Amino acid sequence: MNQLARSDVMSMAKARLPSHSTRAPRCGQLLDAATVALALVLVLPGPAAAQHWPTRPVTAVVPFAAGTSSDIVGRILAARLSELLGQQVIVENVGGAGGMTGSYRAARAAPDGYQFVLGTSGTHAANQTLYKSPLYNAATDFAPVVLIVEQPIVLVARKDLPSSNLQEFIAYGKVNQAKMQFGSAGTGTAVHLACALLNAALGINVTHIPYRGGPPALQDLIAGRTDYVCASSTVVIPHIESNAVRALAILTKDRSPRLPVVASAHEQGLTNFHASTWYAIFLPKGTPTPIIQKLNEAVITTANTPSVQERLKETGTDLVAPERRSPDYLGQFVVSEIDRWAGAIKAAGLRAD
Repeated sequence: MNQLARSDVMSMAKARLPSHSTRAPRCGQLLDAATVALALVLVLPGPAAAQHWPTRPVTAVVPFAAGTSSDIVGRILAARLSELLGQQVIVENVGGAGGMTGSYRAARAAPDGYQFVLGTSGTHAANQTLYKSPLYNAATDFAPVVLIVEQPIVLVARKDLPSSNLQEFIAYGKVNQAKMQFGSAGTGTAVHLACALLNAALGINVTHIPYRGGPPALQDLIAGRTDYVCASSTVVIPHIESNAVRALAILTKDRSPRLPVVASAHEQGLTNFHASTWYAIFLPKGTPTPIIQKLNEAVITTANTPSVQERLKETGTDLVAPERRSPDYLGQFVVSEIDRWAGAIKAAGLRAD
């Protein structure tokens, strides 16, 4: 049925529909009419809708609160993406459950291209192991579109914590862990897991204080109500530059070009430890391939726009290499990331429910 051309369906409709008559149509005629109606529903909206998509505004679900790193990245992309698609891309913040609430809503949306989610390593990899019963299967309940950027995670402490580098922090934590607290953007987020895995690697047990997003977690750190957080570069760089918090380490092997004076965890002795987050776009499962491809191309063009690149650079966000931007690559990458995080989470004995 899906291979029928529009003209063929219309011809079939004319041939099968009963002619004008004062007599009531027979049962067979009604069945024929129903068959044609079904054919019209199945055939006409598919390729035709995909070819002309989008014809109305598109919703970009950010599964975290306003002001978070996901929100910042989403809004940087949305403005240029709106221009390229010819329709407004509306950013909608749908937080909760470590990003699962908004992601779940996007997974259950109509597969017509008018709602997608900006997923992260937390929403589409780590939570598959962290939660006993996650709301969705990240590998099968979405149509992968494009992997866009990666961000380093930074270990930052309150300004008066008696530690100026990672080794001093480790020594202080081993002695004072019972009275220390670390904040996060919420249970199950990538930054929460970064600190939890860091604690496990250092052999310390510190109380976790979850917040509704990165900004309030940082505000309490600045106020001295918590001792440290692991934060994405996007939200923490302004506070580092204003000396409101103390940066102790980039939790990756290499330093960040945006924070060149902050030594990496690797070069400070914590070899083979890596904590970063990535951002990717996912549509609901079953979205037509032409729509996936068109959105993929629009996002890549957006990422290649100099003004967008400059804004991302200011936040310490790195674009992924061109060969990592296809839907197929993202699909395989999600599977590998689920496995990678599963090993680390199980080894650390972490659970969120």
